Amino acid sequence: MNLKYHHIHLVCSDLDQSIHFFGDVMGATLIGRKKFGTADGAMLELAGTNIFLRVKRIDEIIDSGATAARYGYDHLAFRTDDVDAVYADLTAKGYQFSVPPQPQGPNRIAFLKGPDNITIELITPVD
Repeated sequence: MNLKYHHIHLVCSDLDQSIHFFGDVMGATLIGRKKFGTADGAMLELAGTNIFLRVKRIDEIIDSGATAARYGYDHLAFRTDDVDAVYADLTAKGYQFSVPPQPQGPNRIAFLKGPDNITIELITPVD
């Protein structure tokens, strides 16, 4: 079996807000907009990772109340050269961090909330 990572697919409440966040804030490139079934969506690429976004499909019920720990998705993680600089930039733009930059083993990490409360970890190796 030869598996390779292809994409992450996120359901978002506001497609334009999510495109702005991943594109303008996180540095992803918008590849294009497309339909995922009946749902409007977009495809972005960030450092070799495909990020697919879509809004809810017709007649789909979305449970947005998942704020407690749960099985399945926990967070996305992105490596950066300077987590402290990214933290300063994003807090100045009004983004909220649940965990400010701090040491964690051989890394320096921080966690922020993206659109629809998506948890995003930023990592800078310190070795």
